[in-house]
Amino acid sequence: MKFRTEIPISKSKFPIDYNSKIVSFGSCFAENMAEKLSYFKFQNTCNPFGILFHPLAIEKIISKAVNLEFFTKKDIFFHDERWHCFDVHSDLSNSNEAELVANLNKIIELTHQKIAESTHFIITYGTSWVYNNVDNNTIVANCHKVPQKQFSKEILSVATIEKSIQNTIGFIQKLNPNCKIIFTISPVRHIKDGFVENQRSKAHLITAIQNLQLEYFPSYEILMDELRDYRFYAEDMLHPSQLAIDYIWDRFFETAISEESHTIMDEVESIQKGLAHRPFNPDSEKHKKFLSNLKQKMNTLALKYPKIQF
Repeated sequence: MKFRTEIPISKSKFPIDYNSKIVSFGSCFAENMAEKLSYFKFQNTCNPFGILFHPLAIEKIISKAVNLEFFTKKDIFFHDERWHCFDVHSDLSNSNEAELVANLNKIIELTHQKIAESTHFIITYGTSWVYNNVDNNTIVANCHKVPQKQFSKEILSVATIEKSIQNTIGFIQKLNPNCKIIFTISPVRHIKDGFVENQRSKAHLITAIQNLQLEYFPSYEILMDELRDYRFYAEDMLHPSQLAIDYIWDRFFETAISEESHTIMDEVESIQKGLAHRPFNPDSEKHKKFLSNLKQKMNTLALKYPKIQF
């Protein structure tokens, strides 16, 4: 699919290949791209603490993982019959207090290891708007449906975002000085903040990244400026549709994946399509032969690239 208005994107200085170990943090769009990387069997870890939207949340959780700062009971609270932590997504919330703390600390250790081993970091920011817990004057990553009166809302300045990004890079490089870091902005619009407020929020993020002259992939700009059609939005008209996700992935593939990996990706996709095939007659000789050939393809690929596992 090609469009007349196509954003020029330079080839990445940090191409990804099948030896790469990728760690991704950020918004739900980060997970869309991570799903693509996983589909093509790249070594990929995404959002171990769940979806995180703003720079300070990502900075804080990366700092804790790098420095092995473990969670304690002081970091969690009980609300609506479950235990939560303001620093992580509600997917990790638990009905058992001790289990939540233990699970969070296991993830701290795992994330520390992943950062240490990674070759590439992909950070996707979603918003500049943050919520400050008025009880302790602390900015949270997730409100966990706690009553709104407990929070004040504010937008991060460009200078604050720049400082947060620099801190985040510093934490990663403290543990892994050779890791390559790619930044992007989620194309998901946060309309609950308001239409103008959403644009202002994205502008702050983009300006901060550009001011620091960092490696940048324009996910947000592709959806806004190349894919100007309602078919590229999901039913809520806020999230990108699967068609848009596929298109943005294609642009990422063209510019950020090493050309040497393209042939391998074709082989992986052929196997993935075979695994997804649903036969009319599973007991037929034709299907048994198909499965035998598919298994042979998988074994051949595994011999050449042992890190690829189906």
